[in-house]
Amino acid sequence: MRTTIIIPARYASTRFPGKPLAALRGHDGTMRTLIERSWLAACAVPGIDRVVIATDDARIADHASGFGADVAMTPVSCRNGTERCAAALEALGETPDIVINLQGDAPLTPAAYVSAIQARMIAEPDLAMCTPAVPCSPTMLAALVEDQSAGRVGGTTVVFNRNHEALYFSKRVLPYVAPERIAGEAGSVHLHLGVYAYRPSALSAYLTLPPGPLEELEGLEQLRFLDAGITVGLAVCPQPEWDVIELNNPSDIPAIEAILAARELR
Repeated sequence: MRTTIIIPARYASTRFPGKPLAALRGHDGTMRTLIERSWLAACAVPGIDRVVIATDDARIADHASGFGADVAMTPVSCRNGTERCAAALEALGETPDIVINLQGDAPLTPAAYVSAIQARMIAEPDLAMCTPAVPCSPTMLAALVEDQSAGRVGGTTVVFNRNHEALYFSKRVLPYVAPERIAGEAGSVHLHLGVYAYRPSALSAYLTLPPGPLEELEGLEQLRFLDAGITVGLAVCPQPEWDVIELNNPSDIPAIEAILAARELR
């Protein structure tokens, strides 16, 4: 089955304008932009037929073409990464069997997580989409609860049924775990990582669906699928060997560079 990874990237980030072109230092001092590091992470996933950067900005497109990436130009009006992936697929004029959305601000995403969602899509031809979930460690859950208490968004959690089909995603910590039970029940809370595998038909359907009230309240694009009654499968993955930090603010750069150094990534 042909699989294409699409990396959505936009210049006009509210918190960090020009974020895809932010430079990150590797372990040997090599400077590469965020979008190039995300592209390299995608290229390192086995069993992928094509990697494409989807953007609405000529500066990102020119830079990506300069380091050898395929680029698809998409409308400025795309509201989220899923819409941009759908628009890119239309622009490419091809229909792979599986499309994977690897976010352009998450270059530390483990390749094994991408392979896990791809594997479930291959095993279940009727599954419209799939995304990874990771059981929390006690320290991870404590950090999420602390962020929630302080009014910060520390991550997205997901709850699912016995078939590993998502019931709900939230920026709140779900399910509730009493403070005295965190040490023993942390694994009952699953952190969601924003990597998605879709059927092309699911992407096409997504563009025709209006955002639902829960998507608008939570700010989570995947809730549009659940609102429309589309099954979202979960690939439950082991805890990562490193912190999968996304680059959301300039203050995140030192932490990401530290992990690049520890993993000896150039």
